[in-house]
Order: sequence, then C-alpha cells, then structure tokens
Amino acid sequence: MGAEAEQPQLPPPPSSLRAGKEAAPAVLGLQLSALIDHVARVDWSVLDRIPGDRGGSQLVSIEELNHILAEVNAHILPSRNDLSPITTIAGGSVANTIRGLSAGFGISTGIIGACGDDNQGTLFVNNMSFSGVDLTRLRAKKGHTAQCACLVDASGNRTMRPCLSTAVKLQANEFRNEDFKGSKWLVVRYAQQNMEQIIEAIRIAKQEGLSVSLDLASFEMVRDSRSKLIALLETGNIDLCFANEDEARELIGGGLAYDPEEALAFLGKYCKWAVVTLASKGCLAKHGKQVVHMPAVGESNAVDATGAGDLFASGFLYGLVKGLPLEECCKVGACSGGSVIRALGGEVRPENWQWMYKQMHAKGLLLPDLKN
Repeated sequence: MGAEAEQPQLPPPPSSLRAGKEAAPAVLGLQLSALIDHVARVDWSVLDRIPGDRGGSQLVSIEELNHILAEVNAHILPSRNDLSPITTIAGGSVANTIRGLSAGFGISTGIIGACGDDNQGTLFVNNMSFSGVDLTRLRAKKGHTAQCACLVDASGNRTMRPCLSTAVKLQANEFRNEDFKGSKWLVVRYAQQNMEQIIEAIRIAKQEGLSVSLDLASFEMVRDSRSKLIALLETGNIDLCFANEDEARELIGGGLAYDPEEALAFLGKYCKWAVVTLASKGCLAKHGKQVVHMPAVGESNAVDATGAGDLFASGFLYGLVKGLPLEECCKVGACSGGSVIRALGGEVRPENWQWMYKQMHAKGLLLPDLKN
C-alpha cells in the first residue's frame, strides 16, 4: 500500500511486542483495539452534516470516517494559541487514562490489547511507549488499527465518531493469567460489542486479585445497553465506576431534571467507589457512606474537553494507588482533568503537567514521584 511510503521516519511495528519481563505494572488498561484519534476543531455547520447526536459517540464505517475527515479538512476553524488545527495521536479512553498515569503521575502502567501492522499501529506504539506505558501485553496483528474522528466545537465540546469495524481486536480466548498477575488495577471501558472480552478479562483480573475500574463510555452506549450494564454492575466485580452527567442520567432513566446524587447512590450500591463527573460543576464521589462534591479546576481555560473524564480518572486512580482519602482523590482528579482541557486532544502537554503540579502543590496534595 502506498501509505507506508508516506511516513519513512517511523520504524515499522515490531513483529512481537512481548520483549523482556519486568515487574508487573500497577495499573493495566484493557483496550482491545489500539486506536488513533484525529482531533480537529470544527464549526457547528460541519457537525450538522454528520449523522448522530452532537456531543455523543457513534460508530461509523471506514467510508463514513473518510467522509467526515474530508468534511473536516474543508472546514477547519482557525487555530487558537498557535495550536495545530488537527492532531493525530494514540487515543481511546483507556489509553488516555493509563498514558496520563504513566507520563504525569509516575505510576507504572501497561495496556492489554491488539494493534494493526499499519502506520496507525506504529503511531500508537511510538506514542504510548514514549509516555512510558508497558506494551508487552499488546499483541501485534496483521490488519488495520482503529481510528476515531474527534470533532471539537468552538465551546470546547467534542463529538466522537470511532471506526472499529475493520480493526484488529484481542479476543477473549487470548487473555492469559500472567498478563494480569501482580498488578493492582484493571481499567475498563464499557462497550456492549465487547462484552465477552470484558467479562473474561474481569474474571481473570479478579482471580489474580486486581480491583476493576469501569468507565461508562457514552450516553448512547448506556442508553442502548442499559440492562447489560446493570447486570455487569450486579456481579459485584466493579470496584470503581466513573460516569459523566449524561451517562448518569441514562443510567437511572432520568429526564432533564434528574438528580446526579441519585445516580451516585445507584452506582454506590454496587461499587466501593462511585464518581459522577459534572463538567464545569466538578464531580460527586462516594465511598461507603462518605460523599464528596468537588469543584472543577481550570474550566475557564478550556480549549477542548476531549479526555477530561479520562484524565480525571488518571488522577483519581493515582490517589487510590497512593492510598489517599476520597476528597484528595477527587482534588487530584480535578487537577488532572483540568490539565488536559487546556490544549487540543486527549494527551496532556508538558507545560500543562507543570500547571497541574502547581495546582496540586497549592492544594497541599501528594506530588508524583517522577525520578525515572
């Protein structure tokens, strides 16, 4: 294919990514298909020409993805603060969270999944390994790597259109106990099309003594497969659950006037820790009988909300790994969530990590040990 010749500076993907054995990462991320995000700022006229709800996430075919990217290229908004109008980067909610834990918090992380042998796969491998993520549990497969169009409007809100249908994927029978052994947490994103793999991964994780964190993915996903989600929660195997306000509303079947505290209490019935993020209004969190309401940090400087919930999860999990109390976990999450919205895309820039450390220091929070 001609695409290989366009990026000669990138080395080909390794034929085997399972090289060497080190201590198990503290946090593992389950991302069955490696994913590349194409992040662009667009105006509402572009969003109006794209099927599905504005602000949500809806699966598209490769033809639809290419059409969307063509529309985007024809209608790019002027960049802000000298940002590049389009960013192509390793993406996916789980990848964002574990990359944040590794790069910003110095927590050892690894990813369980598969990547294709194309340029997108190479980009994913290079980006995640540069951020210090252990890729020895990432299987290289022949085929395509998943892609997603992340369209950001002038208000910083994002609309996601992932293309997963042709992507290589890790199957349930490919999990191995040694992939999980010795780790503390498994980070999972809910997806009705991946329930077989999710259930099997959680089964092995629990067998190996890991705690499980679940992100509810999108309000469409909750709306379309609410019964399967509740069944998963009812197993008692989900230790920590993150929902944004739209997902929380769908979870409890509430209308526009729903009470997020009701959703928090619902999640708290099944999970040791429950978190409902409320965008500019901060978050609600519950552990046992304790409930915390924490305001947002850095919302006034928002450029792009992509990854805000994922990076909030990074900070919250850092707090749990370090044994911090619930309120401090929320404060760290608010700082890390605030760091990613200051630039385009779901990866925190170095200057915004520094901004986060200053925020944490000012609040008297435990700063990461970044000796390595």
